[in-house]
Amino acid sequence: MAQVYLNLMYYMGWGLGSGISLFIMAGVAQQILWSLFSPLPAGDGGSIGIIPYIGQSIMNNDLSNVLFRSNSLPSIFGIFLTAGILLILVFTQGMKIEIPIVSTKYRGFSAVYPIKLMYVSNIPVILASALTANAVFLGQMLWANFNPRNNNAFMNILGQFDPTSPSTPIGGIIYYITPPRGLDVAVLDPGRAIGYVLFMIGIVVLFGKLWVELGGLSPKSAAQNLLDADVQIPGFRRSNAPVEALLAKYIPSVTIIGSIILGLLAGVSDVLGVFGSGIGILLMVDILINYYTQLVREQVEVVMPRLGALLGRK
Repeated sequence: MAQVYLNLMYYMGWGLGSGISLFIMAGVAQQILWSLFSPLPAGDGGSIGIIPYIGQSIMNNDLSNVLFRSNSLPSIFGIFLTAGILLILVFTQGMKIEIPIVSTKYRGFSAVYPIKLMYVSNIPVILASALTANAVFLGQMLWANFNPRNNNAFMNILGQFDPTSPSTPIGGIIYYITPPRGLDVAVLDPGRAIGYVLFMIGIVVLFGKLWVELGGLSPKSAAQNLLDADVQIPGFRRSNAPVEALLAKYIPSVTIIGSIILGLLAGVSDVLGVFGSGIGILLMVDILINYYTQLVREQVEVVMPRLGALLGRK
């Protein structure tokens, strides 16, 4: 009900963006703040939050475990990792190819059509995470019904789980498509960590290519969007074929490169234990940038509504 109300406020001009996006962003920010400042006790005798834990370590004159902590607990390494991932995301989100465009309706108006390095946005990562979660769920169901003692050789290829903790995979394909969360766990089984990162890169690239074709982001669709917005590229005829040929030089390349970067960042973040989880950090940065884009679009729509709608798609 709250989502419907917030979306209604947006469409009636009382708000900006989607309510669910705001909830996601606030949830990830809450997880980061919790990892930084939570005073609740953790399994290693200190607080969950790294800031209180550092204070306790200074008082106890023991800073040996501040840089790295076991059981995926927040650490100084996690702070630097989170900050580094955020900086990389902000930097890559700002990388783009700018194609000059001019208006055919408003004489003298010129702008640029940006093709971002992260052209596919975070949709492929979300789809990859959903696929992984469903695969694990299906594997747990099959294991519980047909292989609860891990003695079925065929079912063991799909996945093996710890009988004392059925949610914990210990072998099979399911084991390698779930991340070993925490640096200490990854060091004990580097093959699983590398396999998971490579799996994420491969599946995100696959979903990225599918999303461009099915989500209306292909060169053909982008060229039609430009024509529908009453703009053209200087030096090119105002028709689909030449504009599509120009866009086809860039869009397939940025789709693959951007998907590789997203898959690598998501995989490494999940393995090393970034604050807020890898997919959470990606979503939060993307949502913040989308809010900024919406603000720019609303300013452009005052003068050129159709061009503003086109910019809103990027």
